[in-house]
Amino acid sequence: MKAIVVTGRAAGTAGMKLVEPPEPQAAINDVVVQVHASGFVGTELEWPSTWTDRLDRARTPSIPGHELAGVVTALGYGTTGLSVGQRVFGLADWYRDGTLAEYVAIEARNLAPLPGDVDFTVGASLPISGLTAWQGLFEHGRLQAGQSVLAHGAAGAVGSIVTQLAREAGAYVIGTGRAADRQKALDFGAQEFVDLANDRLEDVGGVDLVFDLIGGDIGKRSARMVRAGGSLVSIVGPSEARPADGLAVDFVVESDRAQLAEIVQRVRDGRLRTNIGTVSTLDDAVAAFNPTKRINGKTIIRVRP
Repeated sequence: MKAIVVTGRAAGTAGMKLVEPPEPQAAINDVVVQVHASGFVGTELEWPSTWTDRLDRARTPSIPGHELAGVVTALGYGTTGLSVGQRVFGLADWYRDGTLAEYVAIEARNLAPLPGDVDFTVGASLPISGLTAWQGLFEHGRLQAGQSVLAHGAAGAVGSIVTQLAREAGAYVIGTGRAADRQKALDFGAQEFVDLANDRLEDVGGVDLVFDLIGGDIGKRSARMVRAGGSLVSIVGPSEARPADGLAVDFVVESDRAQLAEIVQRVRDGRLRTNIGTVSTLDDAVAAFNPTKRINGKTIIRVRP
């Protein structure tokens, strides 16, 4: 098969190349998936899990990418709940070889059925962005109807889904970003927009939930805007400031089959739009990891035409 590998942390993207490793085999409770489309996060080369296993042993060369949509081709011993030939999508384990490949071995529990009316490209764009938004809002942020949400990066892959899910849940959403992001954030459902370069963030007033994708000074200033009993939810590590009378939570997204099913159903019935910035091929995946211009939205690698 063809796959993208990274060869060493010091080499960075210069050590990323297209190779032909052997196809993976399904271990106990695994399935092998023929990958049709894959998603990745641009910061993956900074993650320890890209380079080591859970015991901190080197595991390079490794295959990056952790989102996928494809078709099950083999079942490991004891695997239940999925069948050969089934369309699936999901989130691969951080510490195993990923999805920028023609085939991947993945735990069956990390996958959900992908309905036939949802394109593989759309399916691959959902796991990280969708699950991050869902878990941040509802599990960690405990969002309720009538509350207000400050959604940083509201025109991006995660922020646009945060905005849509929060609006559907009955929240009032203020999006942030660059001036050029304003219309896109509003199109995804933000009711107000703050240009972080030119508007004063604090003029928004108090909010019930901040969803922080930025950190740093913006994270510290945002913490001071959380109302009593509210939450600062972050995916960029612990905030340097905490709400005076609220909850600060930083989390790492986890795979969840039931939540994936909820998310893809919303796509099917038109309540949720995915935010795909660009689509590339596996042959061009190295270049996609090194974009020459800012991509506002998810980059998807279409592995099979």
